Amino acid sequence: MSKVVVTGIGVISAIGNNVLENHQSLKSGKTGIRKAQFLSSNYQKNYLFGEVNLSNAALLENISFADKKGLSRTDLLAITAFEEAIQNAQLSADDLSNFETGFISGSTVGGMCETKHLFEDATAIEHPSEHIDAYTCNAHLLKIAKKYQIKGYTDVINTACSSSANAIMLGAKLIKSGRAKRMIVGGTDALAKFTVNGFNALQIFSPEICQPFDQNRKGLNLGEGAAYLVLENEDLAAGKTIYAEIKGYGNSNDAYHASSLSEEAIGVRACITEALHTAQLKGADIDYVNAHGTATENNDITELRGLTETLGELPPYNSTKSYTGHTLGAAGAIEAVFSILALQNNELYQSLHVDQAIEGYPGPIANQSSKEIKHVLSNSFGFAGNCSSLIISQV
Repeated sequence: MSKVVVTGIGVISAIGNNVLENHQSLKSGKTGIRKAQFLSSNYQKNYLFGEVNLSNAALLENISFADKKGLSRTDLLAITAFEEAIQNAQLSADDLSNFETGFISGSTVGGMCETKHLFEDATAIEHPSEHIDAYTCNAHLLKIAKKYQIKGYTDVINTACSSSANAIMLGAKLIKSGRAKRMIVGGTDALAKFTVNGFNALQIFSPEICQPFDQNRKGLNLGEGAAYLVLENEDLAAGKTIYAEIKGYGNSNDAYHASSLSEEAIGVRACITEALHTAQLKGADIDYVNAHGTATENNDITELRGLTETLGELPPYNSTKSYTGHTLGAAGAIEAVFSILALQNNELYQSLHVDQAIEGYPGPIANQSSKEIKHVLSNSFGFAGNCSSLIISQV
């Protein structure tokens, strides 16, 4: 069966507006978590966020869309990363409009970042605002698909924080099964007062920069961003730059609690086990784990238990959410790009702000270092127990 390979990547996050800037920040151990400049929220001054360091006006300037009216921040982040990915893969207009090219995106926030305009439109007596088409979860995909005349399989996935990991997984499965030859996959989410209020109600915000896998972790920081990968059938990718292979994937649901993973790590163990099975690898073959690592009490200890019970001895691991914050539906795709950067450059990135390892487990990566990396496991876990794992490998 033909391999599914990555021929293009694009990303925007709190640590950079493109792949190069994100890579430089990872290598230098530079976090993007700080006070928000552009978020409109009552909690803007109370907490720290992984906010993209560009205003909506600046994002608008950098995209190729002729009609720029009514684009939400979620849309703008998606378009920015999407355009970098397709340019990186050198896809032509004919490539994009080919019926065997599809587009799958994950998003949780979608148009909820336009809450203010939604309220105004809902109470308007006369004409709606230019944002009327921006409120749905799939608005960004519809706009991109229309602009680039994408005629193949399209879909938007919302499984909370595992959304874009599942988009990558579904895209790979479609190529493996012969239903598509090329898929553009990833996800996008912007900061929004709706989600900020929700996470505040859960009482899992950290009052300072988050500390994934620290014994004294206090909670998470919300972030925003987008990332997309161009996946192609290996035969179609002949002669192109190939960044990595999507070698394995697994999805499960532990159905334990609306916002927590089961203490027995049922879902975590199941998705990792399935990913290893589809990749035809053993736990000992994993050289590095890009963990979900939200810095919440429940997630970090449960993930470590699941990793230990499926992989055996823990390989080097970290959570890059200490750089970007938790980007919700975009997290899986952003962290897949970071995993590819680690693979391409044989680099391990420091897990920031860890002072004391969780009792009973080895600590995450303490310092930037070099290591031969052949296989990366990247985890993404969403609300309601939706658990996903990707194995990304050298070709």
